[in-house]
Order: sequence, then C-alpha cells, then structure tokens
Amino acid sequence: MSRFRSAKGGMRSPVSESDSLIIHFHDYYYVMLEGAKEVSEMLCIRHQTDLVDLMTSPVSSPESAIRNAKFSTCKMASRHYRRLGPTGIRRILRGCRANHSRPAASLKREYDAVVIGAGHNGLVAAAYLQKGGLKTVVLERRYIVGGAAVTEEIIPGFHFSRASYLLSLLRPQIYTELELKKHGLKVLLRDPYSFTPILEDSQGGKIPRSLLLGNSMAETQSQISQFSLKDAQAFPKYEAFMNRLVTAIDPLLDICPMDVAALTQGSLRQRFRALAGLRALFSAGFALGKQLPQYYEVLTAPISKILDLWFESEPLKATLATDAVIGAMAGPHTPGSGYVLLHHVMGGVEGRKGAWGYVSGGMGALSGALARGATTFGAEIFTDKAVSQILLSSDKKVQGVCLQDGTEVKSRLVLSNASPRHTFLELTPQEHLPLEFVQRISQFDTRSPVTKINVAVDRLPNFLAVSNTTSNSPLPHHQCSIHLNCENTNALHQAFEDACNGRPSRRPMIEMCIPSVLDPTLAPSGCHVISLFTQYTPYLLADEKQWDPRDREDYANRVFDSVEAYAPGFKASIIGIDVLTPPDLEQIFGLPGGNIFHGAMSLDQLYFARPVPAYSSYQSPIQGLYLCGSGAHPGGGVMGAVGRNAARVALEDFKNL
Repeated sequence: MSRFRSAKGGMRSPVSESDSLIIHFHDYYYVMLEGAKEVSEMLCIRHQTDLVDLMTSPVSSPESAIRNAKFSTCKMASRHYRRLGPTGIRRILRGCRANHSRPAASLKREYDAVVIGAGHNGLVAAAYLQKGGLKTVVLERRYIVGGAAVTEEIIPGFHFSRASYLLSLLRPQIYTELELKKHGLKVLLRDPYSFTPILEDSQGGKIPRSLLLGNSMAETQSQISQFSLKDAQAFPKYEAFMNRLVTAIDPLLDICPMDVAALTQGSLRQRFRALAGLRALFSAGFALGKQLPQYYEVLTAPISKILDLWFESEPLKATLATDAVIGAMAGPHTPGSGYVLLHHVMGGVEGRKGAWGYVSGGMGALSGALARGATTFGAEIFTDKAVSQILLSSDKKVQGVCLQDGTEVKSRLVLSNASPRHTFLELTPQEHLPLEFVQRISQFDTRSPVTKINVAVDRLPNFLAVSNTTSNSPLPHHQCSIHLNCENTNALHQAFEDACNGRPSRRPMIEMCIPSVLDPTLAPSGCHVISLFTQYTPYLLADEKQWDPRDREDYANRVFDSVEAYAPGFKASIIGIDVLTPPDLEQIFGLPGGNIFHGAMSLDQLYFARPVPAYSSYQSPIQGLYLCGSGAHPGGGVMGAVGRNAARVALEDFKNL
C-alpha cells in the first residue's frame, strides 16, 4: 500500500489493528473495521448510503452492523487509497447526508413520464415536462444527482467538480425559464481566462515567456505580441470572424434538426417541425452571406489548417487548438476538428459571450439548482434507482421501466438521459428495434482520450514563467485554464499519435484549473483543489490490455512530472488524488467509452446524423421513447439544450398519443 500525506504535511501512519479505516477508490468504499488485520478482510461497499448505514447503524456490535450492511469481502486491488481518521469519517458522513436526497414522497407505480438519469439534461427535461403538465419522475442510478456535473468530497475537506468542471454552454433560456439564479446558481467569472506557460531555457535569469489571454483586447494583444506582432493585429479580426459564425448557428441549437424524410412523408405536424428546421438552416446560411464557403471550411477542415491561415506563432495556435481537440479522440490535423473548437466557444455566462466560469460550490451546485427547479414545478427525483429495462408493449409502445430490484414504474413516455448505446443496446429489448438501427447505434463512435485527475494540494503551484509571491496568495494566472505541454500544435499531434498506437501520451496535453482560487469553500484554508483534464489516453492499451492500478499510477506520475517541469514543487504539494481513466469515467458516470459527449462530435455524428440518420429529432423507433442526453443534437457539454429540446418534442407528441 502507498501512503498519502495529511493536509498538514505529515505522513499518515500504516493500518493499525486498533482503529477503523475507510478507503475511497473509484466509487467504492473499502472499510476495515476495528480488529481486522489483513487487507483481504476489508468490506467493499458500493454506495455512500450503505456506508452511512454501516457506520451509523444503531446496533450493539460491529459484527451485527456487518450483517446488516450490503457488502462483499474483497481484496484491495489498488495502491491508491486514502486513510480517514475519526474526523475524516465524520466529514464523509456529513457529505453523504448532504448529497443524498431521501425524498419524503415514495416512488409511485405510475407517472406520465419517466426520465432515466439525473444528469443535467435529464433534470432539464424533467423540469420542462412537469412544467408542461406531465407528472414526471427522474430515476438516478447513483447516490447523487448531476451525472458528470457533480461536486464530491472524495478527499475529506476537499470538494471536487469530479468530472465536468467549467460552465459556459448552458442555454440562456434554461437559466431564465427555470429561475436558476433563484435556486442558488452562482457563476464565478474569470479574467484573465487562459494561461500558457512556455518551457524554454532561462538566459541570464530571464523568466520564461507565457501567454495570458483575458477580457481586455489591448492587454491580450500585448501578450500575443511577445510572439508575433502580426498575430496581435490579427487576433481581434479572428475573434470577430468566429463570433459571426457562432451568432449564425446559435439558433440551430434550440430546435430539432431538419427531418428530410418528414418533409415529404411525415404527418402534417411532422412536416411543420421539419420546415422549422429547414428555415433555421436557410437563415444561418443567409446570415453568413458571401463568406459562407470560408465558414464551411471552418466546420470541415483540420483546426491546424484554419489557425495557420490566421496566425504564425505556435503558442497561440496551440492554445486555441486545445478547444478543438478537448474531449475528442482527434488531433489538430484531424478533418472536422474545427467544429469542436466552435462548439466550445459558442457559449457564455453572465452576458459575456464565449466566457467560461466556475460554479460556486462546484458543478454539483448547478445540478442542485436544476433539481430544485424541477421539484418546484412538482417533478419527483429519486437516487439509487437503477433502471434495468425499458418496458414495451407487443406493438412497440413504451409502457414504463423496470428497476434493478424488480420494481416496475408505468408511464406513457420514457426519456433517456443515458447514452444511445446504453439506451438502445442494453435497456431496450432488441427484438423491438429495426436491425439497421441497432447496427448504426453499435457503430456510434464513443472513443475517448480523456483521463481526469483530481488533486488535493496544500499550496498553489508556482510557475517558472511568472514572478511568484511567497505568501501562497493567488495571482491572476491561477484562476485561468492553464495549458501545459502546449508550446506548439505538433506537441498536441504527437500526444494524439501516442494514443492511436495504444499508449498514453508520453507528453500529455494538460488543462489545469484551480477553482478554489475563486471559491475558497472548496478546500481547507491554505489548500486547493486542482482539476487536471488530460489527453490522450486510450480506452484499451496496446494489445487490448485493460488499465490496471500500476498503469493508472504510472500515467498520473507522468502528468505530475509534466506539471513539475513548469511549476517545481508541485509534486511535493500533493495531499491526495483521484484518477479517472476512460474505463473509470464509463463505470462511474455512464459515459460510454469514457466519452464526455456520449459520442464523438465528428461531422458524421452531428445535426441530422446524431445519433443516427432519420432519428435526430430525439424520437426513436419505439413510440414514446426519446433520447434527452448528449448523444442527441446538439451534443455534449453542460448545455441543457438536449433536455429542453427533447422535452418539448415529447410534450407535443404526448398530446397526440
């Protein structure tokens, strides 16, 4: 077993026979009760709620508590663990009680609509369904709502946005219509917002260069001019060019994609819906005018080609290119990567177009606000309710869902916030689906390059590329998205090539964020939570090898070595870590293949081809079954558009059932 440092810097002692131990690892809790001597005697507990029941059970002895708990004896198969003393146990139990909502109402046996999964899109869909007059219930597999948008205290005292970690893409209509501000949503804006330190030799004590981008165009141009005066002059024009494209296609996010077949073969209602999509497409084209061919190139070309047309300095191009490849098993030279960049700049928060911010309290606070919005309308939300099957009638109509414990919940509508693969290949009886549809869903690309590493540290990193203070006080660059190993686009390409060959990147692309700089409530005083969003790591390693604990540890150390090169002393500041490889993201959050978008945002899987052609309007071959997750148009990111759009389609269809 390895050890973790305590927040005060000391080493925690080895396991002793005289006290209890709780270890958290990848959504499981391993408990060694007083008197146990071997790791093999540990209990493996799947849910925090069961941990609460075990540790607070009003019984006379630990033995009876064990008998009453849901557990299996197991061996600890990982070197990553966290020892919690009595204080830590109390903290994690408080977190369990705070995050696990035990609803006052009991689960009814029939509703108008069932939403599978309480991810942000599922919560949005439930709010609009209930607001539209349908009695709606949300059934969530995990102990907590939010899907990938959660805040979890995985290390005592440190609250992490464990998966998604920034907010920008949330549709403004949702913010307003669901009154999220009233329900507690607060976004912390960042200025500056991007920091790229450069690894270069210091000469004569000169500080290495860095690129800092912020809201002031004059200051941003001054930063860019370190590398190229030409690029500094071109940057405002580039921003205006991209903003025009964003403005043109923004309305397409809030309506169904045009259904070509419905234009000629659908009902009158379906034809009107298809015409609305066609009208929006024409409007977008007219808005772009004579520059339409150039914008078409942005959507279809490799991002490296687009950026080469605008700029010459590699640090600027590489920094901008990260938005084109983040979350994608693609490199800067991959055709169509330009659209992914566009997808990441079409949002905005607090009226600032393209801005990204931290959510006060972590991303789980957003999900909490969405849940409160839905329940205010009357929707019901239940956690620890895993759906095992979608129930269908003999004539291919939805009848409800069956839970893993055998409970059946009847409904006329089912909206699935799960991925297309899970919804149609695991939850839906295959005999009721067309063979071609099943084949296309099976071919839906869900490859992921992402390993997310959450790190608790006892001080801020000090970067060589800036003048630092000795007081551990945050500086402007600490609030940014910090881009490491991004000196040039070739570095990104090489990192991608490594993963294509079945090995984690030797020099990973890293986006570091430190939300506790703006939100001190996330960590103990003087300490911080750090998000390391890293690429590229394949789902399976070379020769189809699965990840094991040693692979995770080796990769994490490689990432930490990279950070150390830019900020000496970083490794010594680490208190604890949470490493989430693609298989972990799949297991814990239900992200297929670990893909944060539920499926690649490639040109063949967008708009009326998402998830498959002829079924891009949230409907499915099953009457009453809809997709409301990121695998449908307009795709991934904490946007909520899919949930809102799907609910509106389902409400309209419900009137005609």
